[in-house]
Amino acid sequence: MNKVKTMFTAFFSALAGWLGILAIPVFVLVLCNVIDYGTGLAAAKYRDQELNSYKSFRGIAKKVCMWLLVGVGAMIDWLIIYASDTVGIKLPVSFLIACIVAIWLIANEIISILENVVDIGTPIPPFLMPLVKNIRKQVEDKAEIKEASKDEPD
Repeated sequence: MNKVKTMFTAFFSALAGWLGILAIPVFVLVLCNVIDYGTGLAAAKYRDQELNSYKSFRGIAKKVCMWLLVGVGAMIDWLIIYASDTVGIKLPVSFLIACIVAIWLIANEIISILENVVDIGTPIPPFLMPLVKNIRKQVEDKAEIKEASKDEPD
């Protein structure tokens, strides 16, 4: 049993060291994915939906695509850091875009978990859903890039 603990700790320590600041959002996202998948399976019974392998596979594929989106955010971060280093600018942050993507996905997953819990019939505190939706909106607002006006010449 100690070998398993040691291997588990070594793996997650190495992963956390490699991910750096992105480690916590990624771990929380994976945890939310697992909880959402489980509560979704449980809620399907209460929604009078039948479970089938296609829907189950589709749900897993969505979760994997979420991880890929965080990876795309990390690639954008690497490009920004490479470009800034090339011109001599040292950026104080790493994985900024990937963290924003992960936090937005976590907020969506929490909303989905809360909806599943409500469908199962468990009451939730009335402030919880608006709170999470507000967090998601704040992330969207902070990360919003203003489109260039169409009236401006190129």
